Amino acid sequence: MEKQTAGREKLGKLAPEFAKLNDDILFGKVWGREDKLSLRDRSMITISALMAEGMFEQVKAHLILGKKHGLSKEEVVEMVTHLAFYTGWPKAWNVFPLVEEVYKDNN
Repeated sequence: MEKQTAGREKLGKLAPEFAKLNDDILFGKVWGREDKLSLRDRSMITISALMAEGMFEQVKAHLILGKKHGLSKEEVVEMVTHLAFYTGWPKAWNVFPLVEEVYKDNN
């Protein structure tokens, strides 16, 4: 897995301990447990949880990561459609433009 540095890049000066936990523990140790759950599956779970919470900026970041981890546009569209019934229709409407943006080269 590629080394995550977003925490340090975005919050390293303001909240260095939070940035360290983000990069080293969450994206290092937890996401690094690929023998337990694949990166692709972790992306699906994370996108679903963030969509449910309405955290659309983070959804976009994880769609980008999910694409790198092998999630196809068709799979993400199906996932968002399915989640609409569990998380709320308006949330799906908010996520579809993000999917379109992230997968614009896959039309």
